[in-house]
Amino acid sequence: MERKESKSSEQSAPRTVRVLFFGAARDATGCAEETITFAGPVTSAEALRILCQRHPPLARFGRSLLVAINHEYAPAEKVVEDGDEIAVFPPVSGGQNEADDDLIAIVEEPIDVGRLARRSVRPDCGATVTFDGHVREWTGGRRTLHLVYEAYQPMALREMRRIGREARVRFAIASISIVHRVGRLETGETSVCIVVSAPHRREAFAACEWAIAELKRTVPIWKKEVFEDGEVWVEGESPATQGENAPSRQLK
Repeated sequence: MERKESKSSEQSAPRTVRVLFFGAARDATGCAEETITFAGPVTSAEALRILCQRHPPLARFGRSLLVAINHEYAPAEKVVEDGDEIAVFPPVSGGQNEADDDLIAIVEEPIDVGRLARRSVRPDCGATVTFDGHVREWTGGRRTLHLVYEAYQPMALREMRRIGREARVRFAIASISIVHRVGRLETGETSVCIVVSAPHRREAFAACEWAIAELKRTVPIWKKEVFEDGEVWVEGESPATQGENAPSRQLK
């Protein structure tokens, strides 16, 4: 009887968690992180509702806000445990190497695209495809002064590694490197570089195109565009088919 009561007491005990806010969600709350104690057990969806009540400006995001718990996207029914780290962010705007020739990294310094491409050239490959995403000066008729990129780095690196592993399964490639820069970037500077080497060009092109699309879809990196007449966080589309706050896939 005592054991049952003890277990019931644990299940109903308060949960104290660390909450992180990123991108436009951080601007809306006015804070980067906070510690909050829930009176009892709550799910991811319930935790998000409580946070929106604590920070009314979050209401402008409607149902588009995403939640991650301990660096993994959290489905609405995921139960929050004491000591968890919860991240709250809008849809993303679009480390440890998985193989000797791969490089997965988030950096603050300028990316040397040529050097990254040359390091991926292999004697067993006939093609190396490089995607160089850089800051453009004009967007929708507005002149961009600079961009600011922000990442939820532990989760972003985990997702980037997942993309590298999955690319090797989907395509006949020999290596893939993904490097993203954060911080302030000026016009013309490289924000992301993906390099894929493969025996044949078709697979190299296909893998590179898939990787950048997947990165923009799921990796928690956001950009703020600073224009001559204002600034705005660029947000992707919310994965509406997956409930209140879960994306279309779970991280592994």
